[in-house]
Amino acid sequence: MPGFQPLFSITPAMANHLMQIEAVRQSILTLPITPRVLASLRETARLFSTHYSTMIEGNRLTQQQVAEVIGDHQHFPGRERDQDEVKGYYAALDEVERLTALRAKLTERDIKTLHALVMGGGRTRVKPSPYRDGQNVIREARSHSIVYLPPEAKDVPALMKELVAWLNQPDDLPVPLKAAIAHYQFATIHPYYDGNGRTARLLTTLVLHLGAYDLKGLYALEEYYARDLKTYYAALSVGASHNYYVGRRAEADITPWVAYFIAGMALSFEKVRDQARREAGRGVRDQSPLLRDLDAKQRLSLTLFRQSREITARQVAELFGYQPRTAALLCQRWVEKGFLTITDPARKSRRYQLAEPFSRLIDED
Repeated sequence: MPGFQPLFSITPAMANHLMQIEAVRQSILTLPITPRVLASLRETARLFSTHYSTMIEGNRLTQQQVAEVIGDHQHFPGRERDQDEVKGYYAALDEVERLTALRAKLTERDIKTLHALVMGGGRTRVKPSPYRDGQNVIREARSHSIVYLPPEAKDVPALMKELVAWLNQPDDLPVPLKAAIAHYQFATIHPYYDGNGRTARLLTTLVLHLGAYDLKGLYALEEYYARDLKTYYAALSVGASHNYYVGRRAEADITPWVAYFIAGMALSFEKVRDQARREAGRGVRDQSPLLRDLDAKQRLSLTLFRQSREITARQVAELFGYQPRTAALLCQRWVEKGFLTITDPARKSRRYQLAEPFSRLIDED
């Protein structure tokens, strides 16, 4: 069976956008970003990604409500499904970050795990989702007319295997182009009954991050898509027919989609550059390499140390919505990993402070 080979052309406008992306990427590497700004912007980008990606699928929570669900564990009666979608997407972003840190090749298991997290309502321990076992049909919401008829279930495993093999093959194709094509092809294969759009956008982010286009995790492409959904869906809908087997396979020219994607990526990158430049004039040393050693929960816990030099497990429990025992065990693991040190060993009044060199993240902020 021949491997996946996308059909597209690089237009002059696309080439210019690729140069813009590369210029911003290089400039961000040299601009100083303070721990405060980096942590704040990264978290804002993750919340934006979560809000806009779920909003595209019809999620009714506002941007502020998303932040409250994630950060404050707020509950909105009648919005339980929306809350689960938000928690699931945020958990999947954690997995993207973990996989990026490993810098390994992309696998089908990675994609299946991302989908399982998307559908898991915030659970962090999930089994990779198997591909659909039947036909899926995408219909227009009002008329219920067929918008897209994906490939048959029996063809999905081979198509996904081809896509992953293509993404992992060494070549000279710029990473942003690979990410654009990954998004399109995953959405075209539509390997699941639900959650395909969210998983496609996560896969795009993972491809970019694995290719060193993470930009310190400060951008959210999902906002670009959500600002004009009509254009987003129009760019994805190419081919002579709504049927995958009639014009949506290898013969589909996806240049319009790739051009749309690259333009949005250039715009998103430039927004990050502008933010970074505003901070560069403050002359504070860039601590982002040290921050990369921390996981998502550790970075969020830094907010506690901006209020006090010492913290308790109870404060950690309140921050993450954990039971006291769970928070205590988390603090103990952080002590063992060298992130925290114990300042008061008494069981009932045990307190913690940041260990070196992480205390400098607060001292120099």
